[in-house]
Amino acid sequence: MKNEKSGKKQGGLLRSTGIVSLFTMLSRVLGLARDVVVAHLFGAGGGADAFFVAFKIPNFFRRLFAEGAFSQAFVPVLSEYRAQREHAEVRLLVSYTMGSLGGVLFGVTLLCVVFAPVVTFLFAPGFYDLPDKFNLASDMLRLTFPYLMLISLTAMLGSVLNSYGRFAMPAFNPVLLNICMIFAAVVVSPLLEVPVMAMAWGVLVAGVLQLVFLFPFVRRIDLLAMPRWGWRDPGVKRILTLMLPAMFGVSVAQINLLLDTILASFLVDGSVGWLYYSDRLMELPLGVFGIAIATVILPSLSRKHASQSAEAFSQTLDWAVRMVLLIGVPAALALVVLASPLLVTLFQYGEFSARDVERASLSLQAYGCGLVGFMLVKVLAPGYFARQDTKTPVKVGIKAMVANMVFNLALIVPLAHVGLALATTLSAAVNAGLLWRGLRREGVYQVQPGWWRFLLRLGVASALMVAVIMLLNKDLAQWLAWGWPQRTAHLALLVGAGAGAYFGVLLAAGMRLRDLRARHGE
Repeated sequence: MKNEKSGKKQGGLLRSTGIVSLFTMLSRVLGLARDVVVAHLFGAGGGADAFFVAFKIPNFFRRLFAEGAFSQAFVPVLSEYRAQREHAEVRLLVSYTMGSLGGVLFGVTLLCVVFAPVVTFLFAPGFYDLPDKFNLASDMLRLTFPYLMLISLTAMLGSVLNSYGRFAMPAFNPVLLNICMIFAAVVVSPLLEVPVMAMAWGVLVAGVLQLVFLFPFVRRIDLLAMPRWGWRDPGVKRILTLMLPAMFGVSVAQINLLLDTILASFLVDGSVGWLYYSDRLMELPLGVFGIAIATVILPSLSRKHASQSAEAFSQTLDWAVRMVLLIGVPAALALVVLASPLLVTLFQYGEFSARDVERASLSLQAYGCGLVGFMLVKVLAPGYFARQDTKTPVKVGIKAMVANMVFNLALIVPLAHVGLALATTLSAAVNAGLLWRGLRREGVYQVQPGWWRFLLRLGVASALMVAVIMLLNKDLAQWLAWGWPQRTAHLALLVGAGAGAYFGVLLAAGMRLRDLRARHGE
């Protein structure tokens, strides 16, 4: 009976993860469509580099404040309030948190808009000797930085919905950003004197739409309260106490990627763009599966910790790690093997040259090697934050960040932008390894039975998948010679054949869908 109950809980996690993954997939596919349009219209030159920096700066802080440290601190406190207090107190916490978060971010946004050139210099110092590029990035930053405040408030409302088991609309919300940016690139950019400025306007408009979009769904659970300044509220103080150290623990990967951008600004023109397009392709499986699993398990882990269900807590973590490996390993191998075909098929049109494909494919392969590490960090960090332990991830994060800088300095000279991507990959492995060791050492994560059988199935299936893809793949010259229809058809063939081989082996080895729901993976 206990096994059946646990299986049902894991099945609920699987269904919730599926919902989040579905909408995240839609968002990421539209994000790829957006990047295809940007690559076609603006290529990987100076104007594109300026926009990528102007877009990456608020996105970095968004992941740091909103989806990163804030969510990891806010969700456990909100879950505790929901379990132990009246609804009126939960509503008051939401009101105080939204008012305090909005007030702080308004001040930060105002300062960064006024001092945009200073911020640009801090994050892309290599642009300073190129006045046109530097000024363009600064002008676009004045439009894109308010997105931080808007999307952070959006992420807070999304966390409220997630805590109440409503995952669909927060997962769908990023679709609006991609729609706005595609519209800006296709429709608005030809009307402007500096076409790439349209992308910055698209980001700003999207931020407003994304925030307003969630209002009716939060109102349905009676938690859409008027923001109130509540810096001294005990709940807000607890969130702040958890949030400040968590900023390092959960966002090390983003800090490392931003450091890559800073160093890449000193390299040859196009380096920022090559890293951007590589990162975008790596973010597809990371967002669809890694972040989706992390989004679903954090409220679940927080509830289990609040109810002192240590065994269920460990089982949920074990389930999450297995799911990451089940999807992350083949996805990482596919990114490495299919780096050039993916870039050619998606981006090699218009201003995006064959040289851009060659350079970006190398950094994509480097990022691909770190995909499993990135995904593991996303699902292991909630094991600490759900228990309101933010000190340990901070220590781990600092070690990983130092390692990243050492790797950067060691690899940037011989490998240029590829060295930066490889350094980020290595630091992600350090981060994930230390987080995993800490959970095991504290006895929070107990490995469940069936791992050796699981790893054997995974290894054989992955090896056959790679063999099938390499057998059917063509050389880069053939991909470049093909038009869009041939590229798309052959890429679909490779992906379909590889996926068929992978899941075919798993099925032949006896793995079934119920194994992903049941306790112990049996």
